[in-house]
Amino acid sequence: MKKNKKRKWILPVGAVCFFSIASGACAAESENMLKEAEIHVFIAASLENAFKDIIAVYQEKQPEITIVYNADSSGILQNQIEEGYECDLFFSADVKQMEILEQEGFVQEGTRRDLLCNEVVLISAKGSGAKVTGLDNLDQAESMALADGSVPVGKYTREALVRSGILDTAEEAAEISTGEIMDTLGIEINECSNVSKVKEAVKEGSCEIGTVYYTDAYSVKEDVDILEHISQDLTGKIIYPMARTVNEEAEEAQKRAADDFYQFLQSDEVMDIFEEYLYLPYQEE
Repeated sequence: MKKNKKRKWILPVGAVCFFSIASGACAAESENMLKEAEIHVFIAASLENAFKDIIAVYQEKQPEITIVYNADSSGILQNQIEEGYECDLFFSADVKQMEILEQEGFVQEGTRRDLLCNEVVLISAKGSGAKVTGLDNLDQAESMALADGSVPVGKYTREALVRSGILDTAEEAAEISTGEIMDTLGIEINECSNVSKVKEAVKEGSCEIGTVYYTDAYSVKEDVDILEHISQDLTGKIIYPMARTVNEEAEEAQKRAADDFYQFLQSDEVMDIFEEYLYLPYQEE
């Protein structure tokens, strides 16, 4: 009788290498995957459009992480953090709010990063026939949408009006009331609680002109005209800082996820997304 021969399975060297590499890649990918967690991110309203794209990209990498974002004026977000709203990361449109939170102990030490820059523009609805061409003849407008002084874009606008000589000098431009500006210009002003509401008021035609960030105007470029790019010499440098905030209620998985997203926001991949929305990377002078 013939003995049964043992079959030997011999893989080509290339196949062995491929199997080894693939296994290693899967293992590495598995190690980098975070456990299920939900994190809370507070962002300036002007960042919302870019953040939708950023979150979508991140969740492809970390599908177990849910990101709940709160988009509003930086001043309102600052107040909410101070009042105890759950927040893991704060991304502001002005350094003032971040500095206050740092002083009050709401920011994790050493985590603040100045990431982006922007500029303020004066806009009108496309085809509105506005007589206004810039800050110099604002008094020719029928109406204006203006963020209040606690909102960064409202503060920057007031700074520009003071430095251009339209408004009297003030110790804190942000504290100049909308009523004072109405009296000086002699026009109707609709005070808005964040930059997105200014944008919508002009886009929909309820106000003839308004001041928003360049990135906001770009997001509705089919609906608005830019009347003037307001010089940084008038507004001051517009810096967007971000930081990890203190969240004593967060469990370990939530802390790890927040740290990971914080690092992701500083990556080249994310900076490319911001640049698509016309943000400029911050550079120290």
